[in-house]
Amino acid sequence: MKWSQGQVHEGGILSTAIHPLIDRFATGGQDGKIIIWNTQQKKKEKVIDLGDGWIENLSWSQDGEMLAISRSRTIYVYTKEGNEMWQSDSHNSTVSNLAWSIEKELATTCYGRVSFFDGISGKIKQKLEWKGSLVSMVLSPNSDIVVCGSQDNTIHFWRRSTEQDSMMSGYPLKPSALSFDETGSYLATGGSEEVTVWSFKGNGPEGTSPLSLKLHSKPITSLAFSNRGMNLASGSRDGVVVLWDLKSENEESGLSETSVSDSVSKLYWRQDDKALAGLDRHGGVTVWRV
Repeated sequence: MKWSQGQVHEGGILSTAIHPLIDRFATGGQDGKIIIWNTQQKKKEKVIDLGDGWIENLSWSQDGEMLAISRSRTIYVYTKEGNEMWQSDSHNSTVSNLAWSIEKELATTCYGRVSFFDGISGKIKQKLEWKGSLVSMVLSPNSDIVVCGSQDNTIHFWRRSTEQDSMMSGYPLKPSALSFDETGSYLATGGSEEVTVWSFKGNGPEGTSPLSLKLHSKPITSLAFSNRGMNLASGSRDGVVVLWDLKSENEESGLSETSVSDSVSKLYWRQDDKALAGLDRHGGVTVWRV
């Protein structure tokens, strides 16, 4: 362990975000505060106090210049130093997800809507509407496709360039785990004990059958494609973690299987893909060489 510090947020930490380029990370708590930490100096660099309300989502822009924050129905964008740039008007409901595009746009979800804001000015650039509660979101690497898992056990997605929308159904559970590969050609989804992989090549996925990866015995809770190539990590409710090679001729073979002590809450690849970290529900962290 490099360092640790307890009692940093009154009531507990709800969200974290690691800076993509430098030794910084941010935490958000039930106390309405966001802390930007310096990991090398082991200290707080900035404390942002938004008052009452839980800080439910944090996300750094891909260039690391901006930090997006959601609290209830409002989003806030700050510079990397912790200076406010803008805040939004109220959304229809609590903001459930944040994601940055390669064009410095900020995507948000709430009930019935995905919104894209200009990250610098805060001006709304696009609204994509669909009646339903959106519980998860992922953007394709080129940011043209936005995919959301819905409360009604479906996946809804849009092609932003045409605003064409489509839906994939048949999931027994809420698809809360989503991941695109580096090319945006393949989308891995949870929503059951199987990992379902859809191809966006050509005219897909409409009218195509997905690939089903069957090895887990409990519902999928986390998915993460490697930063390069076609390795896919999946984690499930019973703590099992599987590494799949989607280039394999045998579509159903996992490269390896391991486990953590409880339900897998998140999987993270190291930048060079030589290690994989798994977080479990009880706060445990496990790291494997790949």
